[in-house]
Amino acid sequence: MPTFAGFTLPDELRLIREQIRRFIREEIIPLEQRLDPDAPSLPEEDWERLASKTKAAGLWALAAPEEYGGGGLDTFSMCVLYEEMAQHRMGLYNIGCGVFGRYPPPAIWAGSQEQIKKYAEPTIREGWRTFFAITEPSGGSDPAGAIQTRAERRGDRWVLNGRKVFISNAHNGKWGIVFARTSKEKGRGGISCFILEPGTPGFSWKNIRTLRTAAIPNDVVFEDCELPADALIGKEGQGLELAFDLLVKNRFPYSATNLGVAVAAHRMAIEHAKQRETFGQKLSQRQAIQWMLADAEVELRACRWLIWEGAWKADRGEDARVEASIAKLYSSEVLGRVVDAAVQIHGGYGVSKEFPLERWYREARIRRIGEGPSEVHRMVIARSLFR
Repeated sequence: MPTFAGFTLPDELRLIREQIRRFIREEIIPLEQRLDPDAPSLPEEDWERLASKTKAAGLWALAAPEEYGGGGLDTFSMCVLYEEMAQHRMGLYNIGCGVFGRYPPPAIWAGSQEQIKKYAEPTIREGWRTFFAITEPSGGSDPAGAIQTRAERRGDRWVLNGRKVFISNAHNGKWGIVFARTSKEKGRGGISCFILEPGTPGFSWKNIRTLRTAAIPNDVVFEDCELPADALIGKEGQGLELAFDLLVKNRFPYSATNLGVAVAAHRMAIEHAKQRETFGQKLSQRQAIQWMLADAEVELRACRWLIWEGAWKADRGEDARVEASIAKLYSSEVLGRVVDAAVQIHGGYGVSKEFPLERWYREARIRRIGEGPSEVHRMVIARSLFR
């Protein structure tokens, strides 16, 4: 039996990763240092300048299908690249400051060619912001039971009534998708998915102030909000299937982003420990600090392989829901622990605005809730053990 030589990243992927690493360190980080530490995004002129550079370098919209102007990379490849792309101050909620492209909600690919041409293609080409509205005041982790927003067919129109909460980019997105109940009697099969454009009468929003400053979430209300018949994506009643598909696909890059910021915080902690001296000794020579850094190193390596394993399974077309929950749960909690240790090692500097650690510390807390809280993912994992 031949010996398995082990896994190594493909040469092309390693080269792209190195390009992105240089771009983040040479273009994004120096620019962020001149902005307010809580800036949610780059000034528009800087975004356009840097986006033109990534387009010229072939680094634009790498995850989008090639036939629609993207790079066509798979989930695993994007996880490798997202880990690198997130390693800057805005990285958790504005990865790469958006200069590597933005993507439409995955549910749009179940739409008609007309919908894809009108909404998905320009989103990829222009880097439009978009939104998806699932979470409601009644909950977000159980869309099958929590979705109360109604969509009623009236002639050739759909009329939406209801409320969504914690919806990012509803205030500045070019368009978005909304999941609403079209039949009460059909239960899980009574949820459908619709395209909505801001400015539609009956659609309103207001900001919800949270710990984070990027991608500010919104409280969204629909009051007799009329949509054309062709706003429906896919078939009536297909919404829950599209919602779960969207959530599972998002969780691997979401987890890779957690990992990337944790890696950046860990690197900062190591460098600080090598420089900082107390009572005549470097922090790096103190066992208490060494063990904090060693524990973080072990967790980061384990986290990476959990994300990669799940992404490989998703790319093979297999059911990766449990792996997505494992990756999301572990990466969000590792992020919190690693950033917390980095703050502690930096002392007062760890909570100052001079370094990105205090922003990461605040925003990391949200990652244990967003994309499904840790408790729900533990439930998903536990249920899989007893099937």
